[in-house]
Amino acid sequence: MTSPPTRTAPAPERRGGSRQDLAGTGTLLRLALRRDRLLIPVWVILLAVLATQSAVAVEQFYPTAAERADMARSTNANASMRAIYGPVFEPTLGAVSVWELLTTGSVLIAIVSMVIVVRHTREEEETGRQELISAAVVGHRAPLTAALLAAAVANAAAAVLIALGLIGIGLPTAGSVATGLTIGGTGMVFAAFAALAAQLTESARLAKGLTGAALGAAFMLRAAGDSGTADGSSPLAWLSPLGWTRNVRPYADERFWVLLLMVALTVVVSAVAYGLAGRRDVGASFLATRPGPAEGRIGGVYGLAWRLQRGSLLGWGTGFALGGFAFGAMADGADELIGDNEQSREIIERMGGAQGITDAFLAAMIGLFGMLAAIYAVSAVLRMRGEETSERAEPLLASVLPRLRWASSHLVIAYAGSVLLLLVSGLTTGLGYGLAAGDMGQVWRATGASLAQTPAVWLLAGAAVLLFGALPALSVAAWGLVVVVLVIGWIGPSLDLPQSVMNISPFTHLPKLPGAEVTAAPYLWLLLLAAVPLVAGIAAFRRRDIG
Repeated sequence: MTSPPTRTAPAPERRGGSRQDLAGTGTLLRLALRRDRLLIPVWVILLAVLATQSAVAVEQFYPTAAERADMARSTNANASMRAIYGPVFEPTLGAVSVWELLTTGSVLIAIVSMVIVVRHTREEEETGRQELISAAVVGHRAPLTAALLAAAVANAAAAVLIALGLIGIGLPTAGSVATGLTIGGTGMVFAAFAALAAQLTESARLAKGLTGAALGAAFMLRAAGDSGTADGSSPLAWLSPLGWTRNVRPYADERFWVLLLMVALTVVVSAVAYGLAGRRDVGASFLATRPGPAEGRIGGVYGLAWRLQRGSLLGWGTGFALGGFAFGAMADGADELIGDNEQSREIIERMGGAQGITDAFLAAMIGLFGMLAAIYAVSAVLRMRGEETSERAEPLLASVLPRLRWASSHLVIAYAGSVLLLLVSGLTTGLGYGLAAGDMGQVWRATGASLAQTPAVWLLAGAAVLLFGALPALSVAAWGLVVVVLVIGWIGPSLDLPQSVMNISPFTHLPKLPGAEVTAAPYLWLLLLAAVPLVAGIAAFRRRDIG
């Protein structure tokens, strides 16, 4: 007879007041900042550079007020473009400069804040380190406080550097300060959501997934609202924290009072997280774990790997499907959207090739999905390291299960899953474009173009396998490779980076499809290069110690 799922009883009331609950916060904060001494500076500097370079690029490509007015008019007339980035409220240099930044910057800093908070709360509990720390003179709410303060340091640094960078290139002070505060404030909102998720769930993976779902819901609400109106007045946009980022309106008669909504939501959600933290024991959660299947239903080690990773793949697939359809529908109006602006045409052509603006736009968007598929592949590969450090892999490998079989169960999902994501993005991009243009033959063109990026995706996945197998302590460096490739592919064309720098990315060496001439050589070379780190990484993993 199967016993009902165990629910953890609330922890007894702790005496000593809030001062005792926060004992050791300063020490834990210093520890968190020391552990994040690379993560926080790299991301903060990246966001600041992205902000300033976006403004410089806009001034270069839209130098006159008339060109910026045309750009704003064409953008606001395109519902798909408004759904992705929001409307342009004023055709000023500053407002056009932060048009994309407010969305991309806010999403990036929300992800960074989530990682920081979950890393220093639920992840510490999951690995057992928090229980050791709590045995000393450390208050029950001190880890949560230290994690939120570490996120606050990162968001404050980003806000200051972004504001100073925009002021430094000559943009008005009020709009620059509003931009920095908006992005930093958005980060703190999702830091609070991550803190709440860490109390509700029993694993870091679930806490990140729950926070990511909140971020996705906020984006969809904002997108649905902005696609219907061009002035940010939609109630749906006002229901989303990402909608608030638009309605602060930097450089367009700033509404600083909207920032108070971010402060209020951060305080409320954080207060709920603090309340829950005081009512549970270390390692416990409020959402009970669902019992596993009956014996024999899990399907062996491959079934276990699929069960562990299917939720992530489903979430990525949903995002790829929605994004692909939106970009595909937008492609039919790409020529009209860009208009006569030669600089914008040059950027799109550098990203997607010079085979016509529509095909170049499609190739650029498909290339973006290729880089995102590489992020998924690296994440799925590094899931093995998470299983190893959490000591869930060792009991499996202590039995008759061979290491190669255990590793292959995760690698099959990582490699096959990335191909599936490319297939989904290609099909939906082609479908969106085909419906808009009245030519359903575009579905197969876009699908083939998307799948053609597989060798580049697998090369980055192979690099992650090599780091996991040979240098497990440095396996997180695989994310650095992904960030470099993403920056080169997405920002490099607008900055007109030298070809020698662009060649660092494996995606640069593939034909820009659809539309470009296809030869077999680059695909064969990249597949060969992708196989080398994969084989070397597996061989190294078979020889090293676990943990």
